[in-house]
Amino acid sequence: MKFTKTLIAASLAFVSADTFAAAFQLAEQNVSGLGRAYAGEASVADDASVVARNPALMTLFKEKQLSVAAIAVIPDVSLTGTGNAYGLDNSVLNDDSIAPSAIIPAGYFTMPVNDRVSVGFGAFSNFGLATEFNDDYAAGQIAGETEIVTVNMNASVAYKVSEQFSFGIGLNAIYAEAKIIRKFGFVPPVNPVIASIPASADAVNLEGDDMGYGLNVGLMYQLDENSRFGFNYRTETDITFEGEYFTQLPVSPLQNQVLPGSVEITLPAIAEFSGSHQLDEKLGVHYSVLWTGWSSFDSLEAQVTAPTGDKFSAFGKTEDFSDAMRYSIGADYQYSENLMLRAGFAFDESPVSQQHLSISIPDTDRFWFSFGGNYAIDQNSNVDLGVSVLRGKTQKFTEKVESETLPQQWSFESKGHAVLIGAQYNYTF
Repeated sequence: MKFTKTLIAASLAFVSADTFAAAFQLAEQNVSGLGRAYAGEASVADDASVVARNPALMTLFKEKQLSVAAIAVIPDVSLTGTGNAYGLDNSVLNDDSIAPSAIIPAGYFTMPVNDRVSVGFGAFSNFGLATEFNDDYAAGQIAGETEIVTVNMNASVAYKVSEQFSFGIGLNAIYAEAKIIRKFGFVPPVNPVIASIPASADAVNLEGDDMGYGLNVGLMYQLDENSRFGFNYRTETDITFEGEYFTQLPVSPLQNQVLPGSVEITLPAIAEFSGSHQLDEKLGVHYSVLWTGWSSFDSLEAQVTAPTGDKFSAFGKTEDFSDAMRYSIGADYQYSENLMLRAGFAFDESPVSQQHLSISIPDTDRFWFSFGGNYAIDQNSNVDLGVSVLRGKTQKFTEKVESETLPQQWSFESKGHAVLIGAQYNYTF
C-alpha cells in the first residue's frame, strides 16, 4: 500500500488543487463540460469522461473511448485587513495572492463489452484546496498553509436495460493528502517567553494521508431521440489523515517532538440531475442541478498522541457547513462539420455561513461565465478547449482564535475570482 500511495503521489505531483466550486469541491473533471459551465454533465455523452459524472451514459458508446484532460486554475483571491485588537496597522493583513495556481489532470477509458454491458475507468479529483500565506503573516494562527489533494480512481460498469433506460455503478478508491500548518504570527507581549516567539514559528504542523472508498450510481433515460435525462449519486467518503505532528511552542512540554497525529473529515455526498435536448440538427441545450451534502463537514480538528499514549486536540476549528446547490445551463452549436461551439452559465452556492468564514478555506457564492468548443481532427480523434471566468462576491468578516493562551481576533474583506483554461484530447478506436 505504501508503494501504491507513493506512485500516485509521484504521478500527480504537479497537482495542488485550488477550490473553485463550493468550499473545496472541484467541478473540473473534464474540458468538454468546462465550455458550457458543466451544464448537463449527467446527461451529455460527449466522451469517456462520463465515468466521473454518470457511468450509465457509457452504454451510448459503440466503440472504445479514451479521454485525457488538463485544466489550469489561475486564481485571484485577495485579502484586505479591516480591523484587529492590537492597534496594528490593518495593512499587515493585506495579501493579494493567497491561492497558488494549479493544474488539474484527468484521464478516462470506456469500452463496450457487448450490446448491453460497458465498462470504464477514470482518474480525476472531486475535492482539493491550497492556500498559503507568508511565514511571518500577522494572523499566522488562522493562516499558514492549508492543503487537501485527492485522487479518485473509479472503475465502473453500466447495463442497458432497454433502448430508453440504462444504469451504471462505480467503485471509487480515493487517495487523499492533507497539510495543516499554522504559524504564531503577531504575538502580544503577554509574557516574556511567549513574546519572544518569532512570527514564523510553527504553532501547528501536521501532514498526513489516507485511502477512502465509496460508490457512485447513475441512471439514464432517453425520452426520445432528441431528449435525454440523467442522474448520478456519489456516496460520502470518510477520510482519516494519519501522519506526523509537531509544535514549536516553547511553553509546551512537547516542543519540537515529532508525534503521531490525525485529522478526520467526511468528503460529502454529491447528487446531480441533468437534462439535454437537441432542438434541431445544430443547436442543443443542457442544464443541471447539483446538490452537495456539505453538512457532513462540521469541524476541522487535529488529534495528537502524546508519548504517554494520551490523545489531545492540537488544533480545532468549527466549520458547520450547510448543504449547497449548484445550478447551470449551457448550449452547444454545430458551427460546421468539424467545429462545435459551446457556452454556459452557472451559479455556485457557498455552504459556509457568515459566522464561519475563514481565510484558510476561503469561499463565497460564485458565478461562472464559460465558453469553448470541440474540433474534430479526423474520424477518430478530436480536441476540446474551454475557458471559464469565475466571479465571487466580496465578503467582510471577523475570524477569531479561541485560545486561553493566545486568543486573537482579526477582520477582513475578501475577494475571490478565477480563470480556468483547459484542453482535452479524445480518441475513438
